[in-house]
Amino acid sequence: MNTAGAISRSAVMLGCFAALASAVIAWTWLETEDDIERSIREAEARQLLEIFPPDSHDNSLIDDRFMVAADTALLELRRDREGYTVRQGGEVVGVILPATARDGYSGDIELLVGVTRTGAVAGARVVSHRETPGLGDGIDMRKSSWMQSFDRRSLSSPVRAEWGVKKDGGYFDQFTGATVTPRAVVAAVRRSLEYQQLHRASLFEITPESPEEVSP
Repeated sequence: MNTAGAISRSAVMLGCFAALASAVIAWTWLETEDDIERSIREAEARQLLEIFPPDSHDNSLIDDRFMVAADTALLELRRDREGYTVRQGGEVVGVILPATARDGYSGDIELLVGVTRTGAVAGARVVSHRETPGLGDGIDMRKSSWMQSFDRRSLSSPVRAEWGVKKDGGYFDQFTGATVTPRAVVAAVRRSLEYQQLHRASLFEITPESPEEVSP
């Protein structure tokens, strides 16, 4: 009986400790949830401003967003993600599109691709990847400036046939010892430009009455 009682008391005490620990964790989460969300939002806003700097627009990019559905043609998203509209003086001067390269060496590579009203890349950034450290992680701006090779590129510069890595006869450099990763990212950026061209009127809020420059 004494042994059984001791076991019972221990079980009760463990249960109490578990309940207390759960309560503390829940309280801590509730107390820090706003701080976590704010930090995520600030980090996201900084990344958007790397693509379209503050002097290129007068709206809050983080607040001027639109939803892009999973499996949208050309963007190849696995899940619903947000895009962003860039405005200056009320006019849409650019968009930031979410895109996914599903053919990365170690899995999906998620990107944000900024496109100007003239159809040129304002900037492209990788937001998540699992590529091999020291080889495929050259797509990370903290490791390499390779992603900047897309700046000011368009579907006419280089021409579409040269939207590939040099090993495949294209315009863009690959990494030493790694071709799969840059090949996947180049293709994803090209598809983003193609998506922009296809949906140009809606993305840039162009009406039939609006005089517009010709997209490249």
